[in-house]
Amino acid sequence: MLSLGRFAIQRTFHALGMYLLLVLAFALVFDSVADRGLKAQMDDEVALALRAAGPLEAAQAAALRNRLETDLTARYHLDEPWAGRVFWRAWDTLTFHFGQATSLKAASGDRAVLTLIAEALPHTVALFLSEAVLVFLLGGMVGLLAARKPRGKLDKTLSVVPMVLGGFPVWWAGMLALMAFSYLIPLFPSGGVRSNPPPSGWAAAPDYLWHLALPLATLVVLNLWAAGWQIRNLVVGTVETGWVTAARARGVSENRILGVHVLAAAKPAVLTLVVLGLLESLSGNLLVEGIFQWPGLGSLYFAAVQQNDVPVVLALLSLQTLINLAGLVVLDLTYRLLDPRLRLEAPR
Repeated sequence: MLSLGRFAIQRTFHALGMYLLLVLAFALVFDSVADRGLKAQMDDEVALALRAAGPLEAAQAAALRNRLETDLTARYHLDEPWAGRVFWRAWDTLTFHFGQATSLKAASGDRAVLTLIAEALPHTVALFLSEAVLVFLLGGMVGLLAARKPRGKLDKTLSVVPMVLGGFPVWWAGMLALMAFSYLIPLFPSGGVRSNPPPSGWAAAPDYLWHLALPLATLVVLNLWAAGWQIRNLVVGTVETGWVTAARARGVSENRILGVHVLAAAKPAVLTLVVLGLLESLSGNLLVEGIFQWPGLGSLYFAAVQQNDVPVVLALLSLQTLINLAGLVVLDLTYRLLDPRLRLEAPR
């Protein structure tokens, strides 16, 4: 039997190697745009320093400008060859020194890229993590009930609904939800995360949930049927096996059979669905966040692309890549623990 520790080390090194290559690729692709952004940022810093210095004679101002430009050029590695600039940009990204945004600002006015990400990340987690959990729970219930009676009414319905809803563009469904429940029937706000003026104290949490409800409900309604269909296909064969029939003959309740025995038999495949759904939730959804004006990572990425804010784009791409690779490593290790047959296979 192969050592799980050795397998974990091997998979981790594979993931780190892939992460390094991807970060280098990101730094290479954005090299010229990043240089232009750094030069513009350097000009702004020089102008601010000159204004802060107060009235100066022409010679003094020119000397100060030259000294500042020389220092900043060296700090940003703009005086180095192309390969050196790419290396330092990749190194800063790998060590989470994302620097300052060139145009975007946090609510506090701070331009630090980490501050911008820290401000947007909780909103993305609140929306998409909640959606992933609800889709798994509700979709699992629907899928298990459909698998209990193959070719029944629910099973036939579940085979059609995902195809119908899958043809709906997410942005279109979001627009319909806004028109129906924010304008025609004003039950929910049309966007944002808080009312204006924002409530304070204990009233802030219900207000946030009120703004969260419509985008969350839209995503859950669109996605739970596909999750239910996938879980139904995973467990339908197990429902018809002899040991399930024997459990029913012993008087085991149907809920326990479905929720414990049947689902446990398919737990490696179900785990894959859950983990991949969680990874997708953390990456955010640009269109959904844009439609509902939800200030998460998707909206931040869209704003950064629009304004050519390369430090923010690089930071978001690298963090999303790191989270996805880490999630896949954890999934691989957990899958190996749950399925003893994989422990006998040599890692590739």
